[in-house]
Amino acid sequence: MSQVSEISSPEAFEKHVSSIPSTAVVVISFHTPWAAPCAQMSSILAALAANYPPQSPPSISFLSLNAESLPDISESYNVTAVPFLVLQRDGKVLESISGCDAGKVQSAVERSMGETGTGEGKTKMPEALATQPRPDSSDATNGGNSNGTNGSSNTAKDLSSYAPSASDPPTAPAMSGHAGETEALNARLAELVNAAPVMLFMKGTPSVPQCGFSRQLVGILREQGVRYGFFNILADDEVRQGMKVWADWPTFPQLWVGGELVGGLDIVKEEIESDADFFKDYAIGKGKGGMAASEAQKSPETTAA
Repeated sequence: MSQVSEISSPEAFEKHVSSIPSTAVVVISFHTPWAAPCAQMSSILAALAANYPPQSPPSISFLSLNAESLPDISESYNVTAVPFLVLQRDGKVLESISGCDAGKVQSAVERSMGETGTGEGKTKMPEALATQPRPDSSDATNGGNSNGTNGSSNTAKDLSSYAPSASDPPTAPAMSGHAGETEALNARLAELVNAAPVMLFMKGTPSVPQCGFSRQLVGILREQGVRYGFFNILADDEVRQGMKVWADWPTFPQLWVGGELVGGLDIVKEEIESDADFFKDYAIGKGKGGMAASEAQKSPETTAA
């Protein structure tokens, strides 16, 4: 039976991937030792790997990588949370899965092996059912079923010339409740961006960032000596999605200063390059920056200002 290989370095990863045929499927599992769901994913992969007998050359290979120990590889696959699974062939990503849903993982692996035609003993995904065009409905519209199927004599009204009148009941409420929900969310977002003079909306926490861009931005703030608050957008999807629309900025991390959006990692780097004193009013000393309060890591809420 096949086994899951633990990869400990970029060199080992490149060597392994380059050593297998271009037709083989590579299942790459990104994990961290502190995330409990990763242990479940490890068990799922081990069970799946056991279903595939070793072959020479291999038709499938299972790899496990510590996302934090190998940040460059994680970033190249856009890993923003763990566990995270990538299936690739010939260097091209076939599918990616976030989370540890055993059914999804198994289906993805079987689907990818079905495409290669080399998954010995594996069941291919069923072919899609052939679709048939709908029968011409013109006969029914015009008052009858010409072939008398099922013996039905029911006819359909011709509504092509119908126009609603003022006496007709409305087809939908005049006002949706979503407006109130959006207003409340926007008010919350406005409070969050002003929760500290410098606010970082990031993936993960400063002590455990879960994407390379967030990690780099935390490093910049620390190096610049900036005291800042943060919000883990992975812990609150309402805020995550709402910020994209409200701020008109689709990606994270986002840095806000004085209640105004600065931008993401690239914009912050550009600001510092053009103005070395960009963070001067918020700095407490070079290399001494950090979270305004460590207890904020216990929840997705912001730190104290």
